[in-house]
Amino acid sequence: MSNIKKAFENGKAFIPFITCGDPSLEITEQLVYAAEEAGADLIELGIPFSDPTAEGPVIQAANLRALTGGVTTDKVFDMVRRIRRNTQIPMVFMTYANVVFSYGTERFVKTAAEAGMDGIILPDVPFEEKEEFNGVCRQYGLDLISLIAPTSNERISMIAKEANGFVYCVSSLGVTGVRREITTDVGTMVKLVKEAKDIPCAIGFGISTPEQAKKMAAVSDGVIVGSAIVKLCGQYGTDCVPYVKEYIKSMKEAL
Repeated sequence: MSNIKKAFENGKAFIPFITCGDPSLEITEQLVYAAEEAGADLIELGIPFSDPTAEGPVIQAANLRALTGGVTTDKVFDMVRRIRRNTQIPMVFMTYANVVFSYGTERFVKTAAEAGMDGIILPDVPFEEKEEFNGVCRQYGLDLISLIAPTSNERISMIAKEANGFVYCVSSLGVTGVRREITTDVGTMVKLVKEAKDIPCAIGFGISTPEQAKKMAAVSDGVIVGSAIVKLCGQYGTDCVPYVKEYIKSMKEAL
């Protein structure tokens, strides 16, 4: 059974997103352990990139801080190896095609799999272009996670049929960031996915409060939260771990 599937076994999954290296890779490692203790089911690790097109200002700023602090893909891999000595919590990378290309696609996927990652999300790779990554991912046993957006419409079942791990349902148009309310009919998106394939669906983009999380979890298998967590890292810097832990705990309890 894939490690990712396990994340969805204990009721609704809570999936925090952390930008690697903001404020430092040592703190990122501590955040992973704290998140697991607080009840996180799967962790998304963002590999910083200079032009993260899907991200709003909060995560963009975190990317910049991490890169300025000297974070590289190799250093992120080293951190994952350290983490894997202490925990088997499911983990996926979220990064951009360019990061993978410049490292060498096969080299990146092979290294990620060997370090102990379970999957990868590439928000800037459209369904039509995913094969050049997907083949390599299959070869090394890494799940390439598919995203569906509110505009995917008739493409949803097509994307779902070929999806691996879980399906990332994007709850709102535009970039990541905290939203006051989520107006997309996410329930219908999830229903279309499930009709095409029996695969977990997690909803992300814009979720920040326990109330929103609860509402979104009611129509899906899990909830992804990024900006609200990254904001705490930016706000508290090296002291952020207890704040993030507390936040994750309150979100997981809401689910």
